[in-house]
Amino acid sequence: MPVTQHVDTSAARRRDGVIAVRELDGMPCDEIIDVRSPGEYAEDHIPGAINLPVLDDAERARVGTLHRQDSAFAAKKLGAALVSRNIARHLETHFAGKPRGYHALVYCWRGGNRSGSLVTVLRAVGWHVLQLEGGYKSFRHHVLAELTRLPPHFGFRVICGPTGVGKSRFLRALEAQGAQVLDLEELAAHMGSVLGAHPRRAQPSQKLFETRIWDRLRGLDPARPVFVESESRRIGSLRTPESLLARMRDAGCINLAAGMPVRVAVLREEYAHFLADPQALGRQLDCLVRFQGRERIETWKALGASGQWDTLVAALLTQHYDPAYARSLSRNYVHAAAGPTFTLTDHRLEGYLALARQVAEA
Repeated sequence: MPVTQHVDTSAARRRDGVIAVRELDGMPCDEIIDVRSPGEYAEDHIPGAINLPVLDDAERARVGTLHRQDSAFAAKKLGAALVSRNIARHLETHFAGKPRGYHALVYCWRGGNRSGSLVTVLRAVGWHVLQLEGGYKSFRHHVLAELTRLPPHFGFRVICGPTGVGKSRFLRALEAQGAQVLDLEELAAHMGSVLGAHPRRAQPSQKLFETRIWDRLRGLDPARPVFVESESRRIGSLRTPESLLARMRDAGCINLAAGMPVRVAVLREEYAHFLADPQALGRQLDCLVRFQGRERIETWKALGASGQWDTLVAALLTQHYDPAYARSLSRNYVHAAAGPTFTLTDHRLEGYLALARQVAEA
């Protein structure tokens, strides 16, 4: 949720400081506070929210165990003590410099005890604090409903092309030209193939991936086209939402093409981490044994171990990726054959920007 400067919030006060999830868009506040445990927050959270847990993961597990093994009363006593200590620490640190006019929105799992505890204390100080009705659970239901509702409102233009033409780079070039872009691989922190795990970023949870997609879609203009890559059902370990995937597969397509030297240059840059660690590449190549057989995989490993990167990349493209992509494209993006083709002649940024201008002008 975007955080804006606070203004009159009388419309949201009408229910004793509790707002519904549908009122979140444009809701003015200084901060959105997620009081759930760090593990819950990491799995998914409202965009822009900060995490000020009133119980950390270990404390939450401890209270839950006591509830199961002893009684609800014993668990509540322990929980109250832990929550009180954590709220006191937050008051002495995070909230210490907040001004009199500070406004916040607070939520927990279902809008119950954890968020209510912090809300009570902050209101006692004199700050204006809103509580999210239904908590994260209601937000999650809202995201799922919107991921079904929103995609049909957009006109997607799908960027197709074999591995190595730099479809993600092309999306970034289009965005630099002012086009609307939905970059699913960026949101998924994955480059989309069996070798596509990001070297420095772990993939988000499925829930957080879906929240990121929803957050991006709600900021786009349905009156303008949205460019997206010809993704499969899965991006790494994550699933593309069905409503979005169906809309993409029914959309018009733009084909990117490039000669083998350009594609090899692109992939050498994007997969430079494998050049620095041939053993890691070998472990990933083992995932292809069932498709290519052990003998071919060992040949590819030997090419990597001896530094014959251009030969290895070309072999991977012609013997594995190109045939697999052709089969997938004909099955999933039936309009690709009728779409225009643009040819990339330079793997550098200037080449993609020039191509993006061509597409924008077409």
